[in-house]
Amino acid sequence: MPLAFKSISHGDIAFGFFNIDSDMLLLDRYFFFATEFCNYLIEIAEKNPHGPYETSWDVYNISDPEDIGDLMGAIHGIHYTGFIGEVYRMFPFPKRPEDFRQKCEGMKTRNEVEEIIKKFARSYQIIFVIGQGAQEVSIGPYIFTRTGFQELIKYVWQGGYPRWKDEIRPDYVVEMKDKIGLSSCGIFSGLTLFT
Repeated sequence: MPLAFKSISHGDIAFGFFNIDSDMLLLDRYFFFATEFCNYLIEIAEKNPHGPYETSWDVYNISDPEDIGDLMGAIHGIHYTGFIGEVYRMFPFPKRPEDFRQKCEGMKTRNEVEEIIKKFARSYQIIFVIGQGAQEVSIGPYIFTRTGFQELIKYVWQGGYPRWKDEIRPDYVVEMKDKIGLSSCGIFSGLTLFT
């Protein structure tokens, strides 16, 4: 379930997983897979920049909110609209509350989810920027403090809300943690990812 995270530029914005059967994340109107998010962070950790840094991220952009859909309506099985509605038609919300856990094999549904999102979104490149002194991070137009950005990383590490099923994380998430732990890049300074 996406949560509200504080940005400097846009106030509270939604970020997170939106379906337990998929590893796709949303950041307001941008959509990308957690595999890519983690790989981008692994790349940054390995490059270990100590000054300003800029790179591009590939995302899907859904510009019309109607095309995003109604997450709560889809969860409750009453309103299947837009991209999220179609995902929930294919991968419905679990009937038992105890089954509401993010699945570590969510990347296996990528082809199906990607086929759906291509009906509603366009591929887009956004710029990821680490600012001077690593105090701010920009993901496209969204600017976060370093600690605000670290909250996004912690969310993915934990499996969002409701957390990873059986506390088992995908290999790409574990690799992200390991690479971040070896990096002295300023955006990771003070970040602790607990098991």
